[in-house]
Amino acid sequence: MPFPTAEEKLAMIKVVPPEADELRCVYALGQGEYEVGFERTNNILDEAMEVFTRSSRSSMGVAGDSMVALFTAQGDLANASCGTYLHAVIQPIIIKYILKQYGKNPGIKEGDVWFTNDALYGGIHNPDELILIPVFYQGELIAWTGAAVHTSETGAIEPGGMPVTATSRFSEGMNCPPIKIGEKGEIREDFLEMIGIFGMRAPQMVVIDLKARATGADRARKRLVELADERGRDYVVGLLRKMLLVAEEGARKRISSWPDGDFTCVNFADSAGIEMGLLRTSHLTLRKKGDHLTFDFTGISPETPYSYNAHVQAVVGHISNFVYEYIFHDLPISSAAFAPIDFVFPPNTCLNPDARAATSCSVMIATGVMSGVHNAFGKMMYCTQEMWRQVSASQGNAGNATVVAGLSQWGLPFADMPAYSLNSEGQGGRPTMDGVNAFGFPWCVYGRTPDVEEMENDLPVIIPLSNHWVDSCGHGKYRGGVGTVQIWVTHHAPAIYFMAISDNSKMQTPQPLFGGYAPATVPGISVRGADIMQKMAEGGEFALDAMKILAEQTVSGDWQYEFFGRSVRPYNLGDIITFGFATGGAGYGDPLDRDPELVMQDIKDKIISEWSAENVYKVTYEAATMRLDEAATAAARDAERAARLGRGRSYQEFEAEWLTMKPDDSLLRFYGTWPDAEMVAPVFRP
Repeated sequence: MPFPTAEEKLAMIKVVPPEADELRCVYALGQGEYEVGFERTNNILDEAMEVFTRSSRSSMGVAGDSMVALFTAQGDLANASCGTYLHAVIQPIIIKYILKQYGKNPGIKEGDVWFTNDALYGGIHNPDELILIPVFYQGELIAWTGAAVHTSETGAIEPGGMPVTATSRFSEGMNCPPIKIGEKGEIREDFLEMIGIFGMRAPQMVVIDLKARATGADRARKRLVELADERGRDYVVGLLRKMLLVAEEGARKRISSWPDGDFTCVNFADSAGIEMGLLRTSHLTLRKKGDHLTFDFTGISPETPYSYNAHVQAVVGHISNFVYEYIFHDLPISSAAFAPIDFVFPPNTCLNPDARAATSCSVMIATGVMSGVHNAFGKMMYCTQEMWRQVSASQGNAGNATVVAGLSQWGLPFADMPAYSLNSEGQGGRPTMDGVNAFGFPWCVYGRTPDVEEMENDLPVIIPLSNHWVDSCGHGKYRGGVGTVQIWVTHHAPAIYFMAISDNSKMQTPQPLFGGYAPATVPGISVRGADIMQKMAEGGEFALDAMKILAEQTVSGDWQYEFFGRSVRPYNLGDIITFGFATGGAGYGDPLDRDPELVMQDIKDKIISEWSAENVYKVTYEAATMRLDEAATAAARDAERAARLGRGRSYQEFEAEWLTMKPDDSLLRFYGTWPDAEMVAPVFRP
């Protein structure tokens, strides 16, 4: 059967209108029964998520980059436990496709287990795999449950599930459309064999994660049936529909509280795959009128020849990250919250590519979307009485992912994406306070950063250093939170294979707010033949300080500097595979307005450097005593403000020069026509 079009998938995100029987069940709910029932579903989902996480094998699964959800019988999301909000509003696409295409053949029966990982049919990218289970009660389909998690192996041309060199979907390994993989509560052995073959680099991880999804979804199914036994079928049906009604009503009320208008943000990336080049990854016009929002992405760059593309629903999933983290956080996690929201995605662009396009690195092209949405909403909400305190500058939104593969110290094949650097990015600065340091993973705000010892026990690496990354924040009146830096060394194995995914080595995608600064860019650094293990064994004066090691090259060996995104290559025993950088959040407000005492505390806490204090914040102090010189600081700041005025010019003068400027043509391979970003020629995919 044909896969759904972009227009069909966006339509399937919308909620199916309630049937008369559902409304009857809603009206039958007594006083307080909805509130109690809503909390019951939260408990059901949290229990299922705990079972799911504890049963997972991959780094992402263990870290909680997952979601367990309840859906109505028609497929609309009623509530979820996250993990990540990425899948929240888009999984109904898959259920509705199953209902439409497979309702008669092979049919939907009690005990079925359904699976998919193909983004063409409604997912994010193929490492994100989903199990769906229909919930029957006394022979009637009354709901669905689902469990999704990112498993870092798909059998692609590179290990780790997100191949940066893939030029079409045919290079990305397993892309499985919605398929029934189990009956009567059991997964079929032939499917386990198939998925194990696709995951041959790490079969135990792939198969265990699959079973973990089924276990988590089935626990939610079991508890929902028990709730129907206790309170009756009508109670469950009415409760799920009521969640949709409450979510939509709350969303419309909140949107109505913001001012009407168009709010814009344009964001860029510096690469696609492993090639450097400018892309306009977000050209967002956020239109707000009454209780309705439209996200218009007209003006983004054409689809890329690599895997840095995202299908339309994947973009919506990334938008839901911000929406649920910052503005709908008190509403049911329901697709109905997106009922008053529409989207415009021009075809044959990086956010609406051809069906044959590679999309396994869709999360990288969508960093611009996440950053642009953060910025546009900040501009819109700042003037409101209700929500101005919830405005923030963009989170790090870097997603600089590393992949390691090979044979572990236990003799087991592995291919995984460690969660540490991903789950320790900085949060953006806020109207009255700094962003949180190493707050988490913008794609998975409830995920956790695993213990270094866990990773060393699981993988053939040693991580001798893991600290806050000094100056990685975007500076500002309220700075962004800093990220982290680790050193990864091959250990207990003769070699390890490594690759990395990035788009911010030369320029950062997030934009700051109201005069703040962007966070640091992310370099790619390795040291072959490193003597770090020898120096650690000898002791002495060797300091495990990342900035000192980088600035003074206190580790001997062949230092290699390159774009952070790298195709797969081996590193030998003792090599520094990489410096794992988790970027900081963007800054909020002018750094010259920052309280000098906060700057002094940041120096003491090794959050910022002395250089930044002097040159960015213009703070003067006595180095020996760390005593602030208030008068000298005020004078330095006054001088910098005067210098700014001296450098200033009218907008007309600036624009006249700006419009004559153009990057070198070698940097515009992915951008499209200059400056409009229109397609130059269709992408050829063999």
